[in-house]
Amino acid sequence: MKKTCITFQMILLIWFFLDMVGVSFGKNCLVTQSYKDDGVFFLVYFVSVILFITKDKIGKWLVIIWTSLWFMVQFLCHEWYTIFNDGIAGTLEGKIEYFSGTMQWLTVQGKYIPDIYHTILHILILMVIISTFIFIKRSTAKKQ
Repeated sequence: MKKTCITFQMILLIWFFLDMVGVSFGKNCLVTQSYKDDGVFFLVYFVSVILFITKDKIGKWLVIIWTSLWFMVQFLCHEWYTIFNDGIAGTLEGKIEYFSGTMQWLTVQGKYIPDIYHTILHILILMVIISTFIFIKRSTAKKQ
């Protein structure tokens, strides 16, 4: 199970790294370069993954806590706007405008829907949370 956790963590780390450098395909922007805004988040997640790999007794807790907090922030900054048409990170119109240049699954006039990059990011964060939770449960059960 640890290998599965590491695999999901590495995929998430690589995907999140795209946010650090920005990725475009011609005129289509997957994600803008955001290391100034998200660099600290990236470094904290990177360190927690390294600790999980080298010292899983503490690393598993750092990964589960950090990714859970990260997912809550992402949910409030993205899905909350989709569900309630309002949120804590600016106006709905500002959110739509800010992400208007990124690759979208679907565009609905006056509605914010997370772009391709963020949708995949949120799924990967959930996969890390779920796999790490299972790893913690199994490692705790083995000790008992």
